[in-house]
Amino acid sequence: MKPIKTIVVAVDFSPSSDAALDAAIELARQLGAEIHVVHSYELHVPTMIPYDVSIPQSFIDETRNAAAKKLAGEVAKVTDAGIAVHSHLADRPASSVIASTAESVGADLIVIGTRGLTGLKHVLLGSVAERTLRAAPCSVLTVKTDD
Repeated sequence: MKPIKTIVVAVDFSPSSDAALDAAIELARQLGAEIHVVHSYELHVPTMIPYDVSIPQSFIDETRNAAAKKLAGEVAKVTDAGIAVHSHLADRPASSVIASTAESVGADLIVIGTRGLTGLKHVLLGSVAERTLRAAPCSVLTVKTDD
């Protein structure tokens, strides 16, 4: 197994992603690795072409700014731990963003939280962690919490 020097950690600002970020920080500290923090704020917009409805650009801008502000807080947490960090913000499906970021930065490991979806919700939605596992170009560590 090659050394782990680059870790991608996915965050969605939930308790599960907080645990994933904490785990990534601890691993990076032990291994001397750098961290790439990734967040995707994909907006699910219903298509209503016959009605010519669109989302105001101001809403899209406000959403991106809010996501960037929260992401900056996560980056500060890594910086405060004394670890080299880079941030990535995107508006596409999370699993594809995580996998493509891992590929582009040459990640050795992806760290992601699980939320433990069950029943019909899991059948219909699956999970970002599962989709990331299928698309990942490297190993994936899932961090489970009790939430």
